[in-house]
Amino acid sequence: MRLLTTLLCWLLLTFQAAFAQTDNASKIASLIDPAKLATLGERGANPRIQKAVYWLATARNEGEKPANVVDRAVALAGYKNAAAKLTRHALLRNLDIAEKLGCLSEEGLAEMRRGKAATVMKGPYKGDQLSVDHILPRVIVPELDNVIANLELMPLRMNESKNAKVGERQLSLAEKLHAAGLVSANGLQRLQRAAGK
Repeated sequence: MRLLTTLLCWLLLTFQAAFAQTDNASKIASLIDPAKLATLGERGANPRIQKAVYWLATARNEGEKPANVVDRAVALAGYKNAAAKLTRHALLRNLDIAEKLGCLSEEGLAEMRRGKAATVMKGPYKGDQLSVDHILPRVIVPELDNVIANLELMPLRMNESKNAKVGERQLSLAEKLHAAGLVSANGLQRLQRAAGK
């Protein structure tokens, strides 16, 4: 009887762990679903980035590897090939940024879970709010306003001091997004013109 009870407990714990892993990925998938993102208004994906980072940090705290969670989430959301790779990279990069800025404290995670800005606790921007930046300026390519691969966390003051300048980093990303079908040929041309190419 004791062996049976132990076995049942083990099975229950295994099931709960597997469900938690699937659940974290499905919550992120819902946030990054391209069909849902396409229906959002201006800057509508910004709180979704905050929430996605919360779920990634939660998954990691539960013993999961964020890369594995992201892989499942991206697949569940329907991303394929280059679009999947770019979206995966953006989500993991944002988790890393939030961690380096000290935003993954209990208080910071509580804010991010609600799609709100955590407070930066480390570095020269300590005390700032964590904001979402459009790597490729939305004034030049509004079609990328709610594309996850174009969104990056950064301190608010840094974000506010940026302008719509397009440099080599932006051009490189624009070409990758175009190849992945995430930005149109017209959008790519506008970015190239803005960069003087």
